[in-house]
Amino acid sequence: MIRKLKDIKIYGLIFTIISAVFILVLSTPFFSEPRLQPFLFDAGVACLGSMICAALFYGCMKQEGDGARPFRILILLLSACFVVNEGLHFTAGVPELGAICFICCLLSKLIDLVMIYFFYRYVKDTLGFEGKLAKIAEKVVPVLFAVQTLVMLANIFYPVTFSITPEGMYQDTSIYLIEEVFLVVTFVLTAVMVFMSHNPLNQKAAVLTFIFLPIIEYVFLGGNFGEASQYGVILVAMIIMYCVIFNDKSRKLAATQTELDMATQIQTSMLPSIFPAFPHRPEFDIHASMDPAKEVGGDFYDFFMIDDDHLGMVIADVSGKGIPAALFMMSSKILINDHALMGGTPADILHRVNKQVYANNDAEMFVTVWLGILEISTGKLTSASAGHEYPMINTDGKYEILKDKHGLAVGAMPMAKYKNTEITLKKGDSIFVYTDGVAEATDANQELFGTDRTLDALNGVGDGASQKEVLTSVRAAVDDFVKEAPQFDDLTMLGLKYFGPDNVKTDEASGD
Repeated sequence: MIRKLKDIKIYGLIFTIISAVFILVLSTPFFSEPRLQPFLFDAGVACLGSMICAALFYGCMKQEGDGARPFRILILLLSACFVVNEGLHFTAGVPELGAICFICCLLSKLIDLVMIYFFYRYVKDTLGFEGKLAKIAEKVVPVLFAVQTLVMLANIFYPVTFSITPEGMYQDTSIYLIEEVFLVVTFVLTAVMVFMSHNPLNQKAAVLTFIFLPIIEYVFLGGNFGEASQYGVILVAMIIMYCVIFNDKSRKLAATQTELDMATQIQTSMLPSIFPAFPHRPEFDIHASMDPAKEVGGDFYDFFMIDDDHLGMVIADVSGKGIPAALFMMSSKILINDHALMGGTPADILHRVNKQVYANNDAEMFVTVWLGILEISTGKLTSASAGHEYPMINTDGKYEILKDKHGLAVGAMPMAKYKNTEITLKKGDSIFVYTDGVAEATDANQELFGTDRTLDALNGVGDGASQKEVLTSVRAAVDDFVKEAPQFDDLTMLGLKYFGPDNVKTDEASGD
């Protein structure tokens, strides 16, 4: 029934409000009974606590930080504890309600166990315990939780730790302290791991309030107000713990975001971004774009003049995402550029780059590359592919897939071989190269955009469109297809249209 986060918000809010109303309703009959006046303070504290829980729960549902989900569960469990314990108080001493008293009591104890277990998980996940003790705790705590649960459930058949007398009163057995084994062991292990962790002192102190504040409250007040005040103190401890840890995590996330933004700027600055790229060369029109799936990505493109008559073009896709892929991308881009300027065919260049990348590839990453060199004066385009997507070429007024010769991705094998593919572009011919983020863009139904839709988008552009308009049209088609679905892969495109040397103006050609 609860399938979405917004559903949990609604049901959680309803649950906590109903719990408060339930307590108020139960309290009403006792307002005129002097012998039951001691319950009223407990009921008031529990009622106030439930209302606070409702407000806190609703507020915390808006937070999406490290450990937020366990905190929400703790809020729910604490709300449940209020309801169950008040039910226990109001039924105790009424023989006719002995069965209800037993059920409330058992539920309260089971909820306490779950709350303690989730507290341990929350602290472990947010503070990140490591070492031998953490490994021991990871095995011991779940086992103890299971054993303690079985002990509690055994009270259904035999009074192991408690019973309800014929008069309807709660009574401990002689071995009732075994109920505290799980609590003591979990809290001691958690406290020791907190002290041993390398987290900031304020985080350690915040976590320990959940353990020590109830103890301090009990010592000072002597348990005069029953368990209701204990839950109130636990609630305060949870607020302190969550606020301190979440705020500290938020500051770290903000610092990380600043670093990612800087990395994005560095990466973007390494790619050609000024268009038109070669305004003094009317023989061709070239445009490229990259939209990373994360702040920084592993795709890249490049184009550069090797000499006055040769244009180099590169598009590539690094395995992986994020900072590691971006670093690998930068080094690969520099190597390809340097080796292209040294001379040779695209196959020769990829062969040299592959050997150098593989020799220093401790991270075992690789990059698919399409490298093309256009001879501007003749239109001859020589290309080589290191496992990259097939280019799409328009030589007769319609884009089609060009099945060029493929080699292994750069960095995958030390002795990979690459082959050249040669075609001759005529005036008005175009070529479109891209990374798999285009064809593999996925909609909400997990359907791929695909190469057919890519071709349709390309062929839907008018003949006189610039390459910028061509790329914009393809991106618009992708966006229209995926709609609100998230972008899972970098999306990079490069387009070139060849006009030929005849397009050079007469006065430029004559040197006037």
